[in-house]
Amino acid sequence: MKINRILLNCRRDTALGGEMGADPVLLFFRTPVSYMDGGVQKKTAKSSVALLTSGYKQSFRSVNGKPLRYDLVSFKTSAADRQYISSMNITQDIPVELKDDFVIVSTLRSMRTQSMHRGKHFSEFMELSMRIIFITMSDITDSANIDPKENIPRYAELKKIRQAVYDDPTASWSVEEMCEDMQISRTYFHRLYFEAFGVTFRQDIIESRLIHASELLKNTDLSVTAISETCGYDSESYFMRQFKQHKGCTPSEYRRRVKNSD
Repeated sequence: MKINRILLNCRRDTALGGEMGADPVLLFFRTPVSYMDGGVQKKTAKSSVALLTSGYKQSFRSVNGKPLRYDLVSFKTSAADRQYISSMNITQDIPVELKDDFVIVSTLRSMRTQSMHRGKHFSEFMELSMRIIFITMSDITDSANIDPKENIPRYAELKKIRQAVYDDPTASWSVEEMCEDMQISRTYFHRLYFEAFGVTFRQDIIESRLIHASELLKNTDLSVTAISETCGYDSESYFMRQFKQHKGCTPSEYRRRVKNSD
């Protein structure tokens, strides 16, 4: 990868764009910009970075009437470079907003300093710096495709626990044991669980048991008392009350309706 030029702290009162040249260009916008994407006018709300492919035509304008502020890196790529960029799944030709622009800003500043001195390892330094920027851009693309819930701490473990509850609704589920395995407090466990799924752990246990009870009422001749015990209820009246809240009828009425509908 060969760097053609690096321009930092550029300012424009007019649109930046048109034919960007024969080589790829990296643009770091320090100010919000408006641009076209698939014929639709869009704009960023904060700093952003854009990787423009070879010969790509695009125009960028300031959205607040103030001068457009940006940094620019023009570079040449080899076949290996293009393969690397492609493998990183980087969004190209449109700006990608940055939650934190520290890595991009500091890397570009270091590249500019290095370009003024051109030490022994100049080329290697520049290529590694560009890869740092590409990695940062790839992380942004990947993050955009992740379910926000997956960013909740211990989400994968909580998801497995929830699946286990529905797979085995008759088990005696102990919050204490799970908190001990996860090495977290009960309060923290309950907060994370609700944040992840929008219901409490207890609500999921009840839901799983009532779903199981519905299947037993539908497919077996077990008595309501036996089903209540099988589903882990110590009190048949409590089971019947919860079932009615869940299905809108008593267990016996549910069984009768199911049989009449067959």
